[in-house]
Amino acid sequence: MQVALARRTLSPAGLWVSGAAASAPMVVLAGGIVATYATTRITALPLVFVLVAGVVALLAVGYTAMARQVGHPAAYYSILAHGLGRGWGVAAGLVALVAYNCIQISLYGLLGATLAGQFGGAWWVWAGLAVAVVGAFGVRAIVLSTRVLTGVLVASLLVVAAFIVAGVGQPANGGLSWAGFDASGLTVGGVGGAVAFCVAAFMGIDAPGSMVEEAVDRRSVGRAAVGAVLVLGGVYALAAWAMSVAVGPPLVGEVAADPTGGLPFSILERLGGGWVPAAELVLVLAIVTSKLVFHNVVARYVFGMAREGVLPAGLARTGSTTRVSAPRGGSLVQTVIAAVVVGAFALGGADPIAVVFTWLSALGAMGLLCLLLAASVAALTASADLRGPRAGVWEWRIAPALGVAGGLILLGVMVGNAGSLLGAAPGSLYPLLLPVILVAFAVAGAVWAAHLRQARPEVYAGIGRGTPKTNAVPDAISVSI
Repeated sequence: MQVALARRTLSPAGLWVSGAAASAPMVVLAGGIVATYATTRITALPLVFVLVAGVVALLAVGYTAMARQVGHPAAYYSILAHGLGRGWGVAAGLVALVAYNCIQISLYGLLGATLAGQFGGAWWVWAGLAVAVVGAFGVRAIVLSTRVLTGVLVASLLVVAAFIVAGVGQPANGGLSWAGFDASGLTVGGVGGAVAFCVAAFMGIDAPGSMVEEAVDRRSVGRAAVGAVLVLGGVYALAAWAMSVAVGPPLVGEVAADPTGGLPFSILERLGGGWVPAAELVLVLAIVTSKLVFHNVVARYVFGMAREGVLPAGLARTGSTTRVSAPRGGSLVQTVIAAVVVGAFALGGADPIAVVFTWLSALGAMGLLCLLLAASVAALTASADLRGPRAGVWEWRIAPALGVAGGLILLGVMVGNAGSLLGAAPGSLYPLLLPVILVAFAVAGAVWAAHLRQARPEVYAGIGRGTPKTNAVPDAISVSI
């Protein structure tokens, strides 16, 4: 009997929550927006969020159209295997594993530093506890994780909404300023760094594509991912605008860079009550749930590639004797990887923010943007049989083409401004390590695919095509009397 995941268990709302929770609105508010203002000093950040959200949404259209058709938990791996060739698929699978692992593990640095600052102790102790908690959820069915994600996401959006009200309700100059949406603000220096930060803020919205095998309705994958981008794009633009209005557009960069400025919590204090401690708690929970989403995605990539023999077959174990459950083998692998990497950084004395969080998240975001671009190219070149009888011109031609054009600009800006993301000195060559690492893993994947073609042709032939047929694996049935 073939192994499969817990099919028909994830609703359209659950898919949307997974994508939105991975992006983590509270993390973007407390970390991304403040850091972007502090680093770039631009005033048009709200407009940059709107523009980047539009491009990422276009890229998500082609990606989710392909993900829906291939129905594979290792989405990028299968999409490129079908659209561009099996070697490209394995290359994409390795890059995806690196990118998702990097973003997930980077959040352990952020969480450890946050909790160590609040309660004391070493950052890696708190990170180790989080590894155990996330690992425990990861071996359970996706429904349990979705319930937790939903609660934390709702709380995060409430806090962000309160922040917007607090900022707009007491503008710095006595009136609302719309400088944040002025296109002339895009012509100043630092806008490239702002684009790079904004791209990183949206990474994770592609998570629903890896949960298509568990979805109640495959068609909802596209609506979930694109909807998450559009909603979060609006939320982030409003939050960045509210911060600018509350402090004053000319001063927001300076205040954000000041450690004593206390953004964004100093603005929430205007509402009184317990908003600040509540926001600090929600921030911690949002980091944990974002890690949980990325953990689940990595586990599904390991499961999907192991089920086809590209990775060791033993990693395709699930957590049920009925062979329909969570990807236990992939989850345990991700937990071990996270523990080893966090331990290595701790032994090396690495700074949890400047090194663990900043470098790994930048590498992961760049990798996922490359994969979104590749998926849109695969959608453009997909055969008529793969597209299906109801293939629409918008999702298979227009949106992917526009997404590739805009995505290449974003990627160029991101690579060119990697130093801004990493806080590297001007002229430093270290930021070039990011694209070099991604290319190295892509080449390794292509080499491994070539080896499989020669040594195990039956495995090579099945690359990206191992999803069980509808009736090949029985679904779990619950009967209530």
